[in-house]
Amino acid sequence: MAIHTIIVCGAGTMGSGIAQLAARYGHDTYLFDREASALERARASIEKRLPGAPVHYTDTIPAEKADLVIEAIVERLDAKIGLLQSMAVHDGTILASNTSSLSIDALQDALPNPGRVAGLHFFNPAPVMKLVEVVRGTKTDAAVAEALQELVSGWEKTPVVCKDAPGFIVNRVARPFYLEALRLAEASQLAEAGEGAYDAIDRICEATGFRMGPFRLMDLIGNDINLAVTRSLFEASGKAPRFTPSRLQEDTVARGDLGRKTGKGYYTYAN
Repeated sequence: MAIHTIIVCGAGTMGSGIAQLAARYGHDTYLFDREASALERARASIEKRLPGAPVHYTDTIPAEKADLVIEAIVERLDAKIGLLQSMAVHDGTILASNTSSLSIDALQDALPNPGRVAGLHFFNPAPVMKLVEVVRGTKTDAAVAEALQELVSGWEKTPVVCKDAPGFIVNRVARPFYLEALRLAEASQLAEAGEGAYDAIDRICEATGFRMGPFRLMDLIGNDINLAVTRSLFEASGKAPRFTPSRLQEDTVARGDLGRKTGKGYYTYAN
């Protein structure tokens, strides 16, 4: 199942990173977004990291050309379904969602060719992080999952195949890393408060081998995205107490302090 032409939908940090990867490995790559400003930011980012990258930046989706569509838009099931339903793709096109927590089965149930729908979950920053979850929904064709594994292996990534389940593998395992850190900061068990407490927790984790502490990592991912994943897993698990969203994170997101992308999250960023 050859994959030559790839359309990435969503020109945010994740989408532009995936498009950069596809272009780097020689695919005919289209990056779609309805916002011209998002496309220009993505163009500047990609050309800085991969000069001369053959990426087509577009505000319309040339769906008829696609061997693979990867959607990396807002983490809302209705938005993802609406986007994928709007595409006039051919029968051989694979539709892959970069969702970190939403149900692939729910996407399949809403689309006309469910066997060609799967999850392809990259981690931020996509050009750097090695792991990719290949998520098989109940109706995903075996050949589609195999083609996606071969694709990301060719991109020097490590694919891990998992079934459609709340949080898949990584986000289910990662929730205690974030939530316990948030609870510790909420409980005021540290001598310092605010950014000092976040830094103390991060430095403890980093001193024991984590590449990034939880607060620095949440700021990189985006606190809105991180909170959306927690809420999704909380609901999908029948509101298991261990996955209860943090009031501290909810307040941070409500203020618009989403992390690096807004210049402020748990930390303040000069640039």
